[in-house]
Amino acid sequence: MKSSLSISVVTPSFNQVSFIQEALESVRLQNYPVCEHLIIDGMSTDGTIDLLRSLPSDKNCTNITWVAEQDSGQSEALNKGFRWAQGDIIGWLNSDDRYRLGCFEHVVKVFEENPDVDVLYGDYRVVDESGRLIQVRPEIKFSKFVLFYHRVLYIPTTATFFRRRIFDDDNWLDENLQYVMDLEFFIRLTSNGYRFRHLSEILADFRLQPASKTCRNPDKQRREHEQVIFTSVPLLRSIEPKCVKICVLLLFRPLAAVRRYAEKLLRGSYLRQLWSTYVKADSEM
Repeated sequence: MKSSLSISVVTPSFNQVSFIQEALESVRLQNYPVCEHLIIDGMSTDGTIDLLRSLPSDKNCTNITWVAEQDSGQSEALNKGFRWAQGDIIGWLNSDDRYRLGCFEHVVKVFEENPDVDVLYGDYRVVDESGRLIQVRPEIKFSKFVLFYHRVLYIPTTATFFRRRIFDDDNWLDENLQYVMDLEFFIRLTSNGYRFRHLSEILADFRLQPASKTCRNPDKQRREHEQVIFTSVPLLRSIEPKCVKICVLLLFRPLAAVRRYAEKLLRGSYLRQLWSTYVKADSEM
């Protein structure tokens, strides 16, 4: 595929040796001519560093750069990668996730045809620890209201790509956050006028596995989500006291849910999810 746009993929890594090879392979298989893959490891102890050390001997891995050093967590690791990235387009791929074939082709086409788009996100699949399909997740067109008030972040980072200018403008993840740094980042970008766009293509697989933060600490994630909503959403940030913030959130949250689920229903997303579940069940019989 010929394109004037280069791509960087940033992968934060810590003790995910069982999955990181799939992440690496999913980038390589894109067959994109101008691509770099940056792996930022936090001093893994499970064999990940040995695997990374073996990469230079593989002729297919010459576009990979990796570093292993102590950090404060995923947010710092990602910021390091974003600062080092040279691509016109920058992707965020966690070490236990993977891209789908054709992902880069779809992403580059949208960015080339829409120079005003700053952040692009697509649909994704949820897979289990072994990589087997659990569910296909089509998403909705970008909605600031849903982003601000829905109980979960609907923009999947594993299927999200950024223009380089976002980081050239000195926008970085909040390193004090460990669970919803993506939510705070997206709210901040939206509030600063950056443009988001949804792409109706399945770009990546999000893996549910016991060692992931999503599965390990749901209560901490929920508390941090609420903290970010109260301090980052412009309307809620301007309201005092806290009891009034809570009342406003309780009013808007169900409206955000209705907005998201209604669009998914009208677009046939739930029928596609049911179909993917049926096909999966049929294939396992």
